[in-house]
Amino acid sequence: MALEEGQNGGAEKVAAEVSFKSFKPQLFVEASKANDAVQFYKTAFGAVETCRTTQPKRKADQELPHIVSAQLQLAGSTFVVSGLSDDSASTKAGGTLFAMCLETEDLEAAVAKAVAAGAVAEGGIVEGEGACCCAERVTTVKDPYGFVWQFCSPADECGANVEA
Repeated sequence: MALEEGQNGGAEKVAAEVSFKSFKPQLFVEASKANDAVQFYKTAFGAVETCRTTQPKRKADQELPHIVSAQLQLAGSTFVVSGLSDDSASTKAGGTLFAMCLETEDLEAAVAKAVAAGAVAEGGIVEGEGACCCAERVTTVKDPYGFVWQFCSPADECGANVEA
């Protein structure tokens, strides 16, 4: 960790420099409507779906599969649509239905830097199928203003099929 001058002029320990590869807004939609939302963005705006991660393990009364994340390209930018489940952290906390996702090689350093600046870490790093944004690893922080930021590892290739 490097010493840097803090807001009030004092030296503080902060995480080393973190570089981000992309910025992806993430829209949370009611789980039963997530596929419809993806289709809407494709039809209405010409978005192109480039990646989809699904979770087949759902309750019996819910549609299968649950969309963990569908990554879309629109006008040279990427955004993600995720199905909001009843047991998700955003639903329980009454959180926003929008999050920002920053792609980085060093999730731990990104969290440390955000926490040093005043954010609060929200759980640990999720790996494998539970991760979103077509990434292998993801973690979340909430900034002092209530906005959710996700840090995810670079997406190599999406493991699920994209529907036409």
